[in-house]
Amino acid sequence: MALVLHAGKINKNAFKALIAAEYSGVDVKLIENFEMGVSNKTPEFLKMNPIGKVPVLETPEGPIFESNAIARYVTQLKADNPLYGSTLMDYARIEQWIDFASMEIDSNIGKWLYPRWGLGVYLPPAEEAAIAALKRALDALNTHLVSNTYLVGHSVTLADIILTCNLSIGFSLAMTKSFTSEFPHVERYFWTMVNQPNFKKVLGEIKQAESVPPVSSAKKPSQPKESAKPKPKEEPKKEAKKEAPKPAEEEEEAPKPKAKNPLDLLPPSKMVLDDWKRLYSNTKTNFREVAIKGFWDMYDPEGYSLWFCDYKYNDENTVSFVTLNKVSGFLQRMDLARKYAFGKMLVIGSEPPFKVKGLWLFRGREIPQFVLDECYDMELYDWKKVDISDEAQKECVNQMIEDYEPFEGEALLDAKCFK
Repeated sequence: MALVLHAGKINKNAFKALIAAEYSGVDVKLIENFEMGVSNKTPEFLKMNPIGKVPVLETPEGPIFESNAIARYVTQLKADNPLYGSTLMDYARIEQWIDFASMEIDSNIGKWLYPRWGLGVYLPPAEEAAIAALKRALDALNTHLVSNTYLVGHSVTLADIILTCNLSIGFSLAMTKSFTSEFPHVERYFWTMVNQPNFKKVLGEIKQAESVPPVSSAKKPSQPKESAKPKPKEEPKKEAKKEAPKPAEEEEEAPKPKAKNPLDLLPPSKMVLDDWKRLYSNTKTNFREVAIKGFWDMYDPEGYSLWFCDYKYNDENTVSFVTLNKVSGFLQRMDLARKYAFGKMLVIGSEPPFKVKGLWLFRGREIPQFVLDECYDMELYDWKKVDISDEAQKECVNQMIEDYEPFEGEALLDAKCFK
């Protein structure tokens, strides 16, 4: 019996096995008239997979379900298949990226899209968390792809097939160009993969989404109005109750006002952050005399706090552009604090390993809790509050604001500002 794949023609989970089959020279027949919601509810299908999940691969030894398992089976039908690498370490890393593709990419794309399609309860905070987790995964992937064309080794593996299929839903349905442009190496990788002949034969032409799908209406079907029902004459009091207008909150819950950020509830400060940012941006000459002096004139230690941060893993910073990408990614993820913060990030050294050190001005006497909660990069740094009574620390603040060089006796590879 030939291998028969039970799935629809546009199922990205089925595409994994079909692309693997193309690379492996394995004959897999896709059921042409498979209808989701009908074909997977038949007794014959439920015998192969009792919960009705798609796809299912029918083999001479019996059925297999779960798309990654199917793709693995198809790949391993060919002995020494390069899709699984050539060493035990290749195999382990391929499996590593397969898990990553499922748990970090596919899972979070689903959490973003399914509620918008009406396949779950749409909750904005849950969507924000899913998008943040997806961006974190894409940033990690982007860093890996800076110096790698493929996920493992120097040719396509099963990990590339599964990751690309999972990414295809995001690229085609939600991840617009403005979204993916934050991850240029992921963009390059994805379009390279989908244009490989074996991928293109299965996936066809893929167009990037131009917008995020709207949220499907979650309202229940409207009920017949009580007034349309025959009303017993002997119950005039109930009649009067039915005519009374129903409170608006029972018809449709009014949107709750967005909770204020706790920083907005702090007592007013003499320091206006936008005034400082404007002074910093507009000062082109005599920076010490104008901008630095202006900063200390404005600074309010009751309403703001200054912090040094030092990257914990500087020994890993052996490639300059990878180090710079780390810092850029951190600043992108700090965008949630733009209204309440100003920062300088220095990449220090003329040769590796490079040191990364930052200076941050935050509203409030401590680092805002929402920043600690939402920006995972924070835990990659050691944080120390600046003691402005210490002249040495105060001078370090001055030098970091003005990009003084040499800084701590070393050249600056780069200096980035968050404002």
